Amino acid sequence: MSSLAARQPLLTEGPIARTLLLFALPILGSTVLQSLNGSVNAMWIGHYLGEAALTAVSNANLILFLLLGAVFGLSMACTILIGQSLGARNMLEAKRVVGTGVTFFVMVSILVAIAGCLGTPWMLAALNTPVDAQAFAVPYLRIIFIAVPSMYFYAFLMMTLRGAGDSRTPFFFMGLSVLMDIVLNPLLIFGVGPFPKMGIAGSATSTLIAQSVALVALLVTLYRRKHFLRLTSHELGYLKPDMEILRSLVFKGLPMGLQMIVISSSAMIMIHMVNEYGSKTTAAYGAATQLWTYVQMPAMAIGAAVSSMAAQNVGAHLWDRVSRITKVGVLYNFLLSGMLIALIYVFNGVALNLFLPNDGEALAQAVHLNSIAVWSFMFFGVTFVLFGVVRSTGAVVPPLVILFISMWLIRPPFALALTHRLGVDAIWWSFPLGSLASMLMAMGYYKWGGWRRARMLSKPIETADELAAVAGQQAPTTGQGVPASAE
Repeated sequence: MSSLAARQPLLTEGPIARTLLLFALPILGSTVLQSLNGSVNAMWIGHYLGEAALTAVSNANLILFLLLGAVFGLSMACTILIGQSLGARNMLEAKRVVGTGVTFFVMVSILVAIAGCLGTPWMLAALNTPVDAQAFAVPYLRIIFIAVPSMYFYAFLMMTLRGAGDSRTPFFFMGLSVLMDIVLNPLLIFGVGPFPKMGIAGSATSTLIAQSVALVALLVTLYRRKHFLRLTSHELGYLKPDMEILRSLVFKGLPMGLQMIVISSSAMIMIHMVNEYGSKTTAAYGAATQLWTYVQMPAMAIGAAVSSMAAQNVGAHLWDRVSRITKVGVLYNFLLSGMLIALIYVFNGVALNLFLPNDGEALAQAVHLNSIAVWSFMFFGVTFVLFGVVRSTGAVVPPLVILFISMWLIRPPFALALTHRLGVDAIWWSFPLGSLASMLMAMGYYKWGGWRRARMLSKPIETADELAAVAGQQAPTTGQGVPASAE
């Protein structure tokens, strides 16, 4: 075994169930921390700044999800490319991916931040954000856009480390970011001590500070630890984009990003419809979605873990392990998601009351909404796990098509068609229907689709043995999984 194997967590060896669980738990922890952060912020805002402010955050968060969804696909493409490269023990290819990704993400994040700051009022108007909420939403969202470069680059580093088999380091620094945000939030909202009183803008400013500090701390740590994927001074040439990798990031990453954009844009359509029923219904919907983020966490964590783990095994040509990874991932989804859904039903009203003042009407609407929709996230979980496996090969368009059908061609038309008969319940029932449809289509594609023949690059990533054979050697000698002559 080369020293590379000793220096990186291997996802191509060991018992699948245990390896997947240990890899997924820190990812789950990261998503818990992110949602806890958002929930704590929502509690401060909802209880002390009012329903209009909570409505503003609900609308602004949809736009933020859209932005993070766009970068999700690009960073996931990096995860898969790095996973396949390290599964093949091809360190040079992994470094090329890192260098190209750094340059690309820096440029994209700056452009998004500038465009977002300028277009904030237009985006909120497009969401049909209630007038009383817009006064809160504009300053909040503009500061969030300033934080976008830190958010984007941190997301890139997090996904890079996961592709390398390390989910613990991102979890630790996510904890640092969340702790700072939670502490700073009330200080900047209310102006405690030397801190200025900023109102809802203080909540966004705390996010900006926390994200930036965590990003710098993560970068410093990676270089101090001499992480094997860091770019040293003599490797800065990798920052010049490799056109083959860049094409893969764009043409493979874009459909994966569009998956999240389809989800978020569908949610924007739904909240546009919900907004027609007034701030109380929107506040109820916002409180319910706070709980939904927790329900989705196991599936999202398992899906991300499955994708990273499958990518390394695809790179190592271990297809039997890929199939077993899928089965274990689906089983974990049923166990973990099922437990959370059961807890939601038991403590429905109590949990929702954390995000809503003692307003009987809004709380009753939120409880009713959850009773209709929350169980369907079991379907969502199966879909997310299957998508995690198929995209690990580079099959990214069919999942996009499946999501588009379920979330654009099924969910909104159903809600619109029955709204005169069922009222707002037509919107609530469209969620289970869309989730069921996407799961059935995902299962069909996994069984009969051609995802195993897909590729991330135009040609397969060469393994260490293939590189060694080209160099006329029996095995790599650099300790980095590549022949000495390739350096």
